[in-house]
Amino acid sequence: MGKAILFSAPSGCGKTTIIKELMQYFDCFDFSISATSRKPRGEEVNGKDYYFLSHEEFLQRVKNDEFLEWEEVYQGTCYGTLKSEIDRIWNEGKVIVFDVDVNGGKNIKRYCGDDALSIFVMPPSLQVLEQRLRSRGTDSEEAIVKRLARSAEELAQAPAFDRTIVNDDLQHAVEATRNVIERVLTA
Repeated sequence: MGKAILFSAPSGCGKTTIIKELMQYFDCFDFSISATSRKPRGEEVNGKDYYFLSHEEFLQRVKNDEFLEWEEVYQGTCYGTLKSEIDRIWNEGKVIVFDVDVNGGKNIKRYCGDDALSIFVMPPSLQVLEQRLRSRGTDSEEAIVKRLARSAEELAQAPAFDRTIVNDDLQHAVEATRNVIERVLTA
């Protein structure tokens, strides 16, 4: 089994942006592309941002035991980590970087144990999180309300992760995260 870095956070906390910054710094990283049954948003590309599957195809892959972890996050919208992604990255000798929801992060941490560092990215406040979700301009009002309701539940799970990073300033959050990862990778 190889090493893994897990990033979890409520939607809109900046974990994906932090990961993109770190991917430029650590050449040993490779990003685990999650699968989802939702439609692409904006400029998202299949096979780069997500593996976009129909709901039926997603559930068939679940039945075929092709996922390490998966969850129906919202009615009809599933997310998960394909076992083939983990095999691909570890076979290349790389460190897997996961961008997953809170439950996915906890499940992957259980699977990887001490070979994984789990990082929870926190917003400075729920008000700031709401502003970030609205400013993205990618979600309907209904989706924003759902995300905010789910965020409160997810924030309560932060203590289950190895480290918590508050993203109140992007560069500070990236630097703090980089320092944590460097200490773990060189230990």
